[in-house]
Amino acid sequence: MVRFGMGQEAPWPRTLAEARDLQERLRAAIIAEDRFGPIRLVAGVDAWTEPSSDRIWAAAVALGLEDLELRESALSCRRAEFPYRPGFLSFREAPAAVAALECLRTAPGLLFVDGHGLAHPRRFGLACHIGLLTSLPTIGLAKSRLTGQYEEPGSARGDWMPLIEHGETIGAVVRTRSRTRCVFVSVGHRIGLQTAIHYALRCAPRFRLPEPIRLADRLSRVFG
Repeated sequence: MVRFGMGQEAPWPRTLAEARDLQERLRAAIIAEDRFGPIRLVAGVDAWTEPSSDRIWAAAVALGLEDLELRESALSCRRAEFPYRPGFLSFREAPAAVAALECLRTAPGLLFVDGHGLAHPRRFGLACHIGLLTSLPTIGLAKSRLTGQYEEPGSARGDWMPLIEHGETIGAVVRTRSRTRCVFVSVGHRIGLQTAIHYALRCAPRFRLPEPIRLADRLSRVFG
């Protein structure tokens, strides 16, 4: 089983004010450039909240980068220790997500998180938080916009446009499949935006969502 260093671990906030303060302090630690070696395994992690419950199911999957075939998967369940609030999702889902990742036998070379990274009001979304907690190169990939403005990309696979807020490029709006809704890609940790776009497209040869995210999403809802 993988054991992460948790080098950026801090006392878990109990209030929105504490959570906001932690996001503001930790965002300076995010590395928004490529800091990784050869990639053999690429992982995805997603979390799902059980309806009418405070239990969160998180799934982690590891795929071979060359063939995108599933190598292993893991599922964890944790009780939520933080309420659902837009912009503070990591304080609710990150513990279960990291627990699922730690159940993998081999640490992946790259991680996709179903959620935003720098494309967040305080530049510290779920993908940034999990990236810091695990020290893995991490890409945030979300199905909808949280913040920022953009122009619609072209209709062909591979077309993309920058996601911008206050003049700053915080992510990219990427067409992973022709004439299909875009996804929102942003830096989580230890990767640059152009590289994140490259791997988002490389890992999505058939469907709108990259395979690591698509399979993690399905597994997280196995008891739903």
